[in-house]
Amino acid sequence: MTARGGEPIGVAVLGSTGTIGDNTLDVISRHPERFRAIALGARRDHAKLLAQCLQHRPEVAALVEPEAAQTLEHGLRAAGLPTRVLVGEAALDEIAALPQAPYVMAGIVGAAGLSSSLILVAAARAGGATLLPIDSEHNAIFQCWPAGAETGRAPPGVRRILLTASGGPFVDWSAEAIATATPEQACKHPKWVMGRKISVDSATLMNKGLEVIEACILYGLPIEQVEVVVHRQSLVHSLVEYVDGSMLAQLGSPDMRTPIAHALGWPDRIDSGVQFLDLARTGVLQFEPPDTGRFPCLALARQAAVAGGLAPAILNAANEVAVAAFLEGRLNFSGIPAVIDSVMNAVSAGSVKDLQSVLAADGAARAAALRAIGGQAAARAC
Repeated sequence: MTARGGEPIGVAVLGSTGTIGDNTLDVISRHPERFRAIALGARRDHAKLLAQCLQHRPEVAALVEPEAAQTLEHGLRAAGLPTRVLVGEAALDEIAALPQAPYVMAGIVGAAGLSSSLILVAAARAGGATLLPIDSEHNAIFQCWPAGAETGRAPPGVRRILLTASGGPFVDWSAEAIATATPEQACKHPKWVMGRKISVDSATLMNKGLEVIEACILYGLPIEQVEVVVHRQSLVHSLVEYVDGSMLAQLGSPDMRTPIAHALGWPDRIDSGVQFLDLARTGVLQFEPPDTGRFPCLALARQAAVAGGLAPAILNAANEVAVAAFLEGRLNFSGIPAVIDSVMNAVSAGSVKDLQSVLAADGAARAAALRAIGGQAAARAC
Protein backbone atom coordinates (compact mmCIF):
# COMPACT_ATOMS: atom_id res chain seq x y z
CA MET A 1 0.00 0.00 0.00
CA THR A 2 1.40 3.40 -0.93
CA ALA A 3 0.35 6.91 -0.05
CA ARG A 4 -2.99 7.63 -1.70
CA GLY A 5 -3.76 10.86 -3.50
CA GLY A 6 -0.42 12.28 -2.45
CA GLU A 7 -1.35 12.06 1.24
CA PRO A 8 0.74 9.98 3.69
CA ILE A 9 -0.93 6.92 5.22
CA GLY A 10 -2.10 7.51 8.79
CA VAL A 11 -0.57 5.23 11.43
CA ALA A 12 -1.75 4.73 15.03
CA VAL A 13 0.94 3.44 17.39
CA LEU A 14 -0.26 1.62 20.51
CA GLY A 15 2.54 1.51 23.06
CA SER A 16 4.44 4.35 21.41
CA THR A 17 6.73 4.95 24.40
CA GLY A 18 8.08 1.39 24.40
CA THR A 19 10.80 -0.16 22.26
CA ILE A 20 8.42 -1.17 19.47
CA GLY A 21 6.90 2.31 19.48
CA ASP A 22 10.32 3.99 19.35
CA ASN A 23 11.40 1.89 16.41
CA THR A 24 8.10 2.34 14.59
CA LEU A 25 8.34 6.11 14.86
CA ASP A 26 11.95 5.94 13.65
CA VAL A 27 10.87 4.09 10.50
CA ILE A 28 7.92 6.46 9.99
CA SER A 29 10.21 9.48 10.27
CA ARG A 30 12.36 8.09 7.44
CA HIS A 31 9.36 8.13 5.08
CA PRO A 32 7.37 11.35 5.72
CA GLU A 33 6.01 11.24 2.17
CA ARG A 34 4.54 7.81 2.84
CA PHE A 35 3.48 7.68 6.51
CA ARG A 36 2.21 10.00 9.20
CA ALA A 37 1.79 9.20 12.91
CA ILE A 38 -1.88 10.08 13.45
CA ALA A 39 -2.27 8.72 16.99
CA LEU A 40 0.10 7.74 19.80
CA GLY A 41 -0.93 5.79 22.88
CA ALA A 42 0.76 4.59 26.08
CA ARG A 43 -0.02 3.81 29.72
CA ARG A 44 1.72 6.41 31.88
CA ASP A 45 4.92 7.89 30.41
CA HIS A 46 3.63 11.41 29.80
CA ALA A 47 7.11 12.96 29.45
CA LYS A 48 8.16 10.67 26.64
CA LEU A 49 4.79 10.86 24.94
CA LEU A 50 4.98 14.67 25.03
CA ALA A 51 8.39 14.55 23.37
CA GLN A 52 6.99 12.23 20.69
CA CYS A 53 4.03 14.55 20.14
CA LEU A 54 6.36 17.54 19.75
CA GLN A 55 8.30 15.66 17.08
CA HIS A 56 5.50 13.88 15.20
CA ARG A 57 2.54 16.21 15.88
CA PRO A 58 -0.21 13.54 15.96
CA GLU A 59 -3.90 14.39 15.90
CA VAL A 60 -4.60 12.24 18.98
CA ALA A 61 -2.61 11.10 22.02
CA ALA A 62 -3.89 8.62 24.61
CA LEU A 63 -2.76 7.74 28.13
CA VAL A 64 -4.43 5.18 30.37
CA GLU A 65 -3.60 6.86 33.69
CA PRO A 66 -5.65 10.06 34.29
CA GLU A 67 -2.98 12.05 36.14
CA ALA A 68 -0.43 11.34 33.43
CA ALA A 69 -2.94 12.37 30.77
CA GLN A 70 -3.62 15.65 32.57
CA THR A 71 0.11 16.41 32.72
CA LEU A 72 0.43 15.58 29.03
CA GLU A 73 -2.43 17.91 28.15
CA HIS A 74 -0.83 20.78 30.06
CA GLY A 75 2.44 20.18 28.20
CA LEU A 76 0.73 20.10 24.82
CA ARG A 77 -1.16 23.30 25.47
CA ALA A 78 1.99 25.06 26.68
CA ALA A 79 3.68 24.03 23.43
CA GLY A 80 0.72 25.24 21.37
CA LEU A 81 -0.09 21.82 19.93
CA PRO A 82 -3.74 21.04 19.10
CA THR A 83 -3.29 17.29 19.74
CA ARG A 84 -6.45 15.85 21.33
CA VAL A 85 -5.85 13.85 24.53
CA LEU A 86 -7.86 10.71 25.35
CA VAL A 87 -7.87 9.17 28.83
CA GLY A 88 -8.45 5.72 30.31
CA GLU A 89 -8.39 2.08 29.24
CA ALA A 90 -10.91 2.73 26.48
CA ALA A 91 -8.65 5.41 24.99
CA LEU A 92 -6.34 2.79 23.48
CA ASP A 93 -9.37 1.02 22.01
CA GLU A 94 -10.50 4.29 20.47
CA ILE A 95 -7.24 5.06 18.71
CA ALA A 96 -7.07 1.46 17.46
CA ALA A 97 -10.30 2.13 15.57
CA LEU A 98 -9.60 5.62 14.21
CA PRO A 99 -10.78 5.78 10.56
CA GLN A 100 -7.98 8.19 9.63
CA ALA A 101 -5.36 5.61 10.71
CA PRO A 102 -5.73 2.56 8.42
CA TYR A 103 -2.41 1.26 9.77
CA VAL A 104 -2.27 0.30 13.47
CA MET A 105 0.89 -0.83 15.24
CA ALA A 106 -0.04 -2.92 18.29
CA GLY A 107 3.02 -2.69 20.54
CA ILE A 108 1.54 -2.97 24.03
CA VAL A 109 3.08 -5.70 26.16
CA GLY A 110 0.97 -8.48 27.65
CA ALA A 111 -2.64 -8.46 28.82
CA ALA A 112 -2.78 -4.64 28.80
CA GLY A 113 -2.96 -4.72 25.02
CA LEU A 114 -5.63 -7.42 24.75
CA SER A 115 -8.73 -5.27 24.33
CA SER A 116 -7.26 -2.90 21.73
CA SER A 117 -5.72 -5.85 19.86
CA LEU A 118 -9.10 -7.60 19.68
CA ILE A 119 -10.61 -4.44 18.23
CA LEU A 120 -7.80 -4.34 15.71
CA VAL A 121 -8.38 -7.98 14.73
CA ALA A 122 -12.14 -7.46 14.40
CA ALA A 123 -11.67 -4.35 12.26
CA ALA A 124 -9.15 -6.15 10.05
CA ARG A 125 -11.55 -9.05 9.48
CA ALA A 126 -14.48 -6.77 8.78
CA GLY A 127 -12.51 -4.68 6.31
CA GLY A 128 -10.58 -7.49 4.68
CA ALA A 129 -7.28 -6.02 5.90
CA THR A 130 -4.08 -7.99 6.44
CA LEU A 131 -2.62 -8.57 9.90
CA LEU A 132 1.17 -8.59 9.69
CA PRO A 133 3.28 -9.92 12.57
CA ILE A 134 5.93 -7.55 13.92
CA ASP A 135 7.76 -9.78 16.40
CA SER A 136 11.00 -10.61 14.62
CA GLU A 137 10.42 -14.38 14.75
CA HIS A 138 6.84 -14.31 13.52
CA ASN A 139 7.70 -11.75 10.88
CA ALA A 140 10.51 -14.02 9.70
CA ILE A 141 8.05 -16.90 9.38
CA PHE A 142 5.70 -14.64 7.40
CA GLN A 143 8.54 -13.78 5.02
CA CYS A 144 9.33 -17.48 4.52
CA TRP A 145 5.66 -18.57 4.31
CA PRO A 146 4.36 -19.86 0.95
CA ALA A 147 3.44 -17.04 -1.41
CA GLY A 148 -0.28 -16.31 -1.36
CA ALA A 149 -0.98 -18.53 1.66
CA GLU A 150 -3.20 -17.12 4.40
CA THR A 151 -2.01 -16.67 7.95
CA GLY A 152 -4.09 -18.64 10.44
CA ARG A 153 -4.24 -21.67 8.16
CA ALA A 154 -1.32 -23.99 7.45
CA PRO A 155 -0.98 -24.67 3.71
CA PRO A 156 -0.04 -28.09 2.31
CA GLY A 157 3.68 -28.64 2.09
CA VAL A 158 4.76 -27.03 5.38
CA ARG A 159 6.34 -29.62 7.67
CA ARG A 160 7.21 -27.38 10.65
CA ILE A 161 8.41 -23.97 11.69
CA LEU A 162 11.42 -23.26 13.87
CA LEU A 163 11.58 -20.18 16.07
CA THR A 164 15.09 -19.07 16.92
CA ALA A 165 16.08 -17.98 20.45
CA SER A 166 19.24 -16.12 21.36
CA GLY A 167 19.40 -18.10 24.59
CA GLY A 168 19.42 -14.89 26.61
CA PRO A 169 22.14 -13.69 28.99
CA PHE A 170 22.22 -16.95 30.97
CA VAL A 171 22.60 -19.42 28.13
CA ASP A 172 25.92 -20.72 29.52
CA TRP A 173 25.15 -20.33 33.22
CA SER A 174 24.68 -23.28 35.54
CA ALA A 175 21.30 -23.85 37.18
CA GLU A 176 22.81 -22.79 40.52
CA ALA A 177 24.12 -19.51 39.09
CA ILE A 178 20.83 -18.79 37.28
CA ALA A 179 18.93 -19.11 40.57
CA THR A 180 20.89 -16.19 42.02
CA ALA A 181 20.70 -13.90 38.95
CA THR A 182 19.88 -10.25 39.60
CA PRO A 183 17.45 -8.03 37.65
CA GLU A 184 20.40 -6.09 36.25
CA GLN A 185 21.98 -9.28 34.92
CA ALA A 186 18.69 -10.55 33.50
CA CYS A 187 18.04 -7.27 31.68
CA LYS A 188 21.46 -7.22 30.01
CA HIS A 189 20.54 -8.96 26.77
CA PRO A 190 23.54 -9.94 24.62
CA LYS A 191 21.95 -9.01 21.27
CA TRP A 192 18.68 -7.09 21.50
CA VAL A 193 17.76 -3.74 23.08
CA MET A 194 14.42 -4.30 24.80
CA GLY A 195 12.33 -3.20 27.76
CA ARG A 196 12.94 -4.72 31.20
CA LYS A 197 9.96 -7.07 31.21
CA ILE A 198 10.71 -8.49 27.77
CA SER A 199 14.40 -8.79 28.68
CA VAL A 200 13.52 -10.93 31.70
CA ASP A 201 11.22 -13.05 29.52
CA SER A 202 14.15 -13.59 27.19
CA ALA A 203 16.37 -14.60 30.11
CA THR A 204 13.81 -17.20 31.29
CA LEU A 205 12.94 -18.23 27.68
CA MET A 206 9.31 -17.45 28.47
CA ASN A 207 9.34 -15.05 25.52
CA LYS A 208 10.01 -18.00 23.27
CA GLY A 209 7.27 -20.02 24.94
CA LEU A 210 4.77 -17.23 24.34
CA GLU A 211 5.96 -17.00 20.74
CA VAL A 212 5.31 -20.73 20.31
CA ILE A 213 1.69 -20.22 21.44
CA GLU A 214 1.32 -17.22 19.16
CA ALA A 215 2.84 -19.07 16.20
CA CYS A 216 0.33 -21.91 16.56
CA ILE A 217 -2.48 -19.36 16.30
CA LEU A 218 -0.94 -17.13 13.63
CA TYR A 219 0.01 -19.96 11.30
CA GLY A 220 -2.61 -22.59 12.08
CA LEU A 221 -0.13 -25.27 13.14
CA PRO A 222 -0.41 -27.80 15.99
CA ILE A 223 2.16 -27.50 18.77
CA GLU A 224 4.02 -30.54 17.42
CA GLN A 225 4.96 -28.57 14.30
CA VAL A 226 6.35 -25.54 16.13
CA GLU A 227 9.84 -25.93 17.55
CA VAL A 228 12.48 -23.74 19.17
CA VAL A 229 16.18 -23.75 18.44
CA VAL A 230 18.84 -21.67 20.20
CA HIS A 231 20.81 -19.48 17.80
CA ARG A 232 23.25 -17.31 19.72
CA GLN A 233 24.14 -14.96 16.88
CA SER A 234 20.51 -13.76 16.51
CA LEU A 235 20.96 -13.34 12.77
CA VAL A 236 18.60 -16.09 11.58
CA HIS A 237 15.25 -14.93 12.93
CA SER A 238 13.25 -18.09 12.19
CA LEU A 239 12.79 -20.82 9.60
CA VAL A 240 10.10 -22.73 7.71
CA GLU A 241 10.73 -26.35 6.73
CA TYR A 242 8.86 -27.95 3.84
CA VAL A 243 8.01 -31.58 3.13
CA ASP A 244 10.42 -31.69 0.18
CA GLY A 245 13.37 -31.09 2.51
CA SER A 246 13.72 -27.38 1.77
CA MET A 247 14.24 -25.03 4.69
CA LEU A 248 13.81 -21.29 4.20
CA ALA A 249 15.30 -18.83 6.69
CA GLN A 250 15.09 -15.06 7.11
CA LEU A 251 18.36 -13.41 8.12
CA GLY A 252 19.19 -9.88 9.17
CA SER A 253 20.84 -7.75 11.81
CA PRO A 254 19.17 -7.98 15.25
CA ASP A 255 17.20 -4.75 14.91
CA MET A 256 13.42 -4.45 15.30
CA ARG A 257 13.26 -1.82 12.58
CA THR A 258 13.62 -4.57 9.95
CA PRO A 259 10.32 -6.38 10.72
CA ILE A 260 8.61 -3.05 11.39
CA ALA A 261 9.69 -1.64 8.02
CA HIS A 262 8.70 -4.91 6.33
CA ALA A 263 5.19 -4.70 7.77
CA LEU A 264 4.72 -0.98 7.13
CA GLY A 265 5.95 -1.23 3.55
CA TRP A 266 4.41 -4.61 2.65
CA PRO A 267 4.14 -5.75 -0.08
CA ASP A 268 6.89 -3.28 -0.99
CA ARG A 269 10.30 -3.08 0.63
CA ILE A 270 11.36 0.20 2.22
CA ASP A 271 14.47 1.50 3.94
CA SER A 272 14.57 0.74 7.67
CA GLY A 273 17.83 2.40 8.66
CA VAL A 274 19.23 -0.97 9.75
CA GLN A 275 22.87 -1.92 9.24
CA PHE A 276 23.17 -4.46 6.43
CA LEU A 277 24.36 -7.96 7.28
CA ASP A 278 27.92 -8.89 6.27
CA LEU A 279 27.94 -12.70 6.02
CA ALA A 280 31.69 -12.91 5.42
CA ARG A 281 32.33 -11.12 8.71
CA THR A 282 29.58 -13.06 10.49
CA GLY A 283 31.37 -16.37 10.06
CA VAL A 284 29.76 -19.30 11.87
CA LEU A 285 26.04 -19.66 12.56
CA GLN A 286 25.36 -21.95 15.54
CA PHE A 287 22.19 -23.84 16.41
CA GLU A 288 21.44 -26.00 19.45
CA PRO A 289 18.40 -27.35 21.30
CA PRO A 290 17.05 -25.37 24.27
CA ASP A 291 17.69 -26.70 27.79
CA THR A 292 14.28 -26.86 29.46
CA GLY A 293 15.91 -28.19 32.61
CA ARG A 294 17.65 -24.87 33.25
CA PHE A 295 14.87 -22.87 31.58
CA PRO A 296 11.57 -24.51 32.60
CA CYS A 297 9.41 -21.59 31.44
CA LEU A 298 9.62 -22.86 27.87
CA ALA A 299 8.20 -26.23 28.92
CA LEU A 300 5.45 -24.51 30.93
CA ALA A 301 4.44 -22.49 27.88
CA ARG A 302 4.26 -25.59 25.70
CA GLN A 303 2.14 -27.20 28.42
CA ALA A 304 -0.26 -24.26 28.23
CA ALA A 305 -0.36 -24.50 24.44
CA VAL A 306 -1.33 -28.17 24.64
CA ALA A 307 -4.03 -27.45 27.24
CA GLY A 308 -5.45 -24.60 25.16
CA GLY A 309 -8.51 -22.65 26.21
CA LEU A 310 -7.72 -20.20 29.01
CA ALA A 311 -4.40 -21.85 29.92
CA PRO A 312 -2.25 -19.43 27.86
CA ALA A 313 -3.97 -16.44 29.51
CA ILE A 314 -3.31 -17.95 32.94
CA LEU A 315 0.32 -18.60 32.02
CA ASN A 316 0.79 -15.03 30.78
CA ALA A 317 -0.83 -13.42 33.83
CA ALA A 318 1.23 -15.49 36.26
CA ASN A 319 4.38 -14.64 34.34
CA GLU A 320 3.64 -10.89 34.34
CA VAL A 321 3.14 -10.87 38.11
CA ALA A 322 6.19 -13.04 38.77
CA VAL A 323 8.46 -10.95 36.53
CA ALA A 324 7.27 -7.73 38.19
CA ALA A 325 8.05 -9.23 41.61
CA PHE A 326 11.51 -10.27 40.43
CA LEU A 327 12.25 -6.79 39.04
CA GLU A 328 11.13 -5.28 42.37
CA GLY A 329 13.37 -7.63 44.37
CA ARG A 330 10.48 -9.59 45.93
CA LEU A 331 11.21 -12.86 44.11
CA ASN A 332 14.40 -14.58 43.03
CA PHE A 333 14.95 -15.58 39.43
CA SER A 334 14.24 -19.29 39.91
CA GLY A 335 11.03 -18.29 41.68
CA ILE A 336 9.54 -17.07 38.38
CA PRO A 337 8.88 -20.54 36.90
CA ALA A 338 7.97 -21.86 40.35
CA VAL A 339 5.21 -19.26 40.71
CA ILE A 340 3.94 -19.90 37.17
CA ASP A 341 3.82 -23.66 37.76
CA SER A 342 1.96 -23.15 41.02
CA VAL A 343 -0.63 -20.87 39.40
CA MET A 344 -1.19 -23.21 36.45
CA ASN A 345 -1.96 -26.00 38.90
CA ALA A 346 -4.17 -23.81 41.09
CA VAL A 347 -6.34 -21.98 38.55
CA SER A 348 -8.83 -23.91 36.45
CA ALA A 349 -8.37 -23.41 32.70
CA GLY A 350 -11.72 -23.64 30.99
CA SER A 351 -12.69 -22.66 27.47
CA VAL A 352 -12.55 -19.16 26.03
CA LYS A 353 -16.13 -17.88 25.80
CA ASP A 354 -15.56 -14.16 25.37
CA LEU A 355 -13.29 -11.32 26.47
CA GLN A 356 -14.78 -11.34 29.96
CA SER A 357 -13.89 -15.01 30.46
CA VAL A 358 -10.29 -14.25 29.52
CA LEU A 359 -10.14 -11.24 31.84
CA ALA A 360 -11.64 -13.31 34.68
CA ALA A 361 -8.98 -16.00 34.22
CA ASP A 362 -6.32 -13.29 34.05
CA GLY A 363 -7.53 -11.81 37.34
CA ALA A 364 -7.71 -15.20 39.07
CA ALA A 365 -4.19 -16.06 37.90
CA ARG A 366 -2.79 -12.75 39.12
CA ALA A 367 -4.35 -13.26 42.54
CA ALA A 368 -2.97 -16.79 42.73
CA ALA A 369 0.48 -15.56 41.67
CA LEU A 370 0.50 -12.92 44.42
CA ARG A 371 -0.40 -15.61 46.97
CA ALA A 372 2.38 -17.86 45.68
CA ILE A 373 4.91 -15.01 45.86
CA GLY A 374 3.79 -14.25 49.42
CA GLY A 375 4.21 -17.92 50.30
CA GLN A 376 7.75 -17.98 48.92
CA ALA A 377 8.65 -14.82 50.83
CA ALA A 378 7.29 -16.32 54.08
CA ALA A 379 9.26 -19.53 53.49
CA ARG A 380 12.49 -17.57 52.98
CA ALA A 381 11.86 -15.58 56.15
CA CYS A 382 11.53 -18.75 58.27
